[in-house]
Amino acid sequence: MDILDEITAHKRLEVAALKREVPLYILQGRLEELQTVSVQSSMKEALLASRTGIIAEFKRRSPSKGWIKEDGEAAVIPLSYQYNGAAALSILADGKYFGGSPDFITEARASGVTLPILYKEFVVDEYQLYMARLCGASAVLLIAAELSKEECSNLIGSAHSLGLEVLLEMHSEQELEYSELLPDMCGINNRNLGTFVTDVENSFRLAEKLPADAVKVSESGIGSPATLAALRQCGFRGFLIGERFMKEPDPGVALGKFIAEL
Repeated sequence: MDILDEITAHKRLEVAALKREVPLYILQGRLEELQTVSVQSSMKEALLASRTGIIAEFKRRSPSKGWIKEDGEAAVIPLSYQYNGAAALSILADGKYFGGSPDFITEARASGVTLPILYKEFVVDEYQLYMARLCGASAVLLIAAELSKEECSNLIGSAHSLGLEVLLEMHSEQELEYSELLPDMCGINNRNLGTFVTDVENSFRLAEKLPADAVKVSESGIGSPATLAALRQCGFRGFLIGERFMKEPDPGVALGKFIAEL
């Protein structure tokens, strides 16, 4: 079992436990009370309008590297990203492997964040989409490698019915057929989720194989402004960057310097 299989298996057990504790109908009831509250602005449109397309990620931990910034505060760093020029944000919601929480999105919104926020989680059940909507996310991540095509199609439909956009993450040429499901954004992950080996060449290799009209997002391993600029020339409009900023003393300032070099 590789790490993605392990995470996915654990996530299914975790969601089953959450559903026993707080049944779906309760989340649906809470959401009905919020129907007058619109989802924050479109991530897709924000990326298309941005000159940088940077999706700055609040990521405190990773399975391969352990804690990156254990004391990172969701009420501080995401807002600093916003002030320093991010086009959108990604916030980890997985607790066991990434030290995240859905509450971090709620905290970021309460701090004043108005940018689109990606609910960065291993989504395997519609229940998680309600969680994403309730905590203030604008979009959700779906990972082709952990879902059948039918499961993915159903989750995309459910997300859209809740007003959430979808970033569909693919890693290999075999997974590119999932782009037929018409997600709002097509992501290419440069990190192999089984081995955690990162190679940004993956984005360059797969870019032209995606639909011409897809809003393309390159994820992981973007360490320099030069790499981002080269990816943009290949048609990418979104660039998810986390560890590059989170490992710095002040992630927001690090983002600002990165943008200044572009």
